[in-house]
Amino acid sequence: MLERADLPERVEIKDVSPRDGLQFEPNVVSVDDRVHLVDSLTAAGVPHIEVTSFVSPKWLPQMGDAETVMTRIERKPGVTYAALVPNPKGAERALAAKPDELMVFVSASETHNYKNVHCSVSESLGGFHRICEMARGEAVPVTAVIVTAFGCPYEGRVPIHAVLDLAVRLESMGIADITLGDTVGVANPLQVAEMVKAFRLNASMVRVGLHFHDNRGTALTNLLAGVISGCTRFETALGGIGGSPFSPGAGGNLATEDAVYCLQEMGIKTGIDLDRLMEASRFLEKIVGHPVPSRVYRSGGRMVPAGYGGSARE
Repeated sequence: MLERADLPERVEIKDVSPRDGLQFEPNVVSVDDRVHLVDSLTAAGVPHIEVTSFVSPKWLPQMGDAETVMTRIERKPGVTYAALVPNPKGAERALAAKPDELMVFVSASETHNYKNVHCSVSESLGGFHRICEMARGEAVPVTAVIVTAFGCPYEGRVPIHAVLDLAVRLESMGIADITLGDTVGVANPLQVAEMVKAFRLNASMVRVGLHFHDNRGTALTNLLAGVISGCTRFETALGGIGGSPFSPGAGGNLATEDAVYCLQEMGIKTGIDLDRLMEASRFLEKIVGHPVPSRVYRSGGRMVPAGYGGSARE
């Protein structure tokens, strides 16, 4: 039987909606609105935000003017503002905008990596060596995301040992914070528990995070499987928006509101104010021009008795 004593006291949420979320939207969101979205997440107490990516506007026009967005956001002490970079050229652009963190990404499968960034996994890793050197010179940490870690739309299920081997190669470069992405929403709770356990036993030097897409309605149960297995770092997206233009079948991310509501109702702290998060979702719906899939946003947050004066923030 699961008991509160078996659960962590706190979980860290990184919201990826300004990048992973907006990159999949058919319409380009203005710089002003992207800046306001990040500032709204900051105001809600989100401790870690993926602000943008420094990719070519030719490939992702939704991420254009990344430098302007990074320089205009209102930064709060204690909040980490991250930028995703695909290669050393992107890292050079990003470092000039003074991010708190650089993020790199590589696929667990060769086919997806070719589709995503037009090179092999080994070629991606070669570029990461240079990115890490550049970041060390600016005292900026580098983290990584292994996408398609649980399954690839081209190659099927990915063996755990392949993900472990890739993580060890990343860690050898000095990248110890590594997030495992369920890019097309195929993971199940048992698979997640087995993956987290495998990392604890075979790659304990890696600080594992998890990132789930909700194609098949399993994202929240997968997060809970990760929590029960000892993972305390997760990536989610406001409103549940997101996807990948290079991953056929990719659905939205696990909604930040849904994750925060569930965790806080279980007594696990996130430091995020759910009421302010809902306000941010209302703004998000306005700028993307369509309803967001978050269940908590649709149903409302915590039910409290009339006159209750408590805060949704913990």
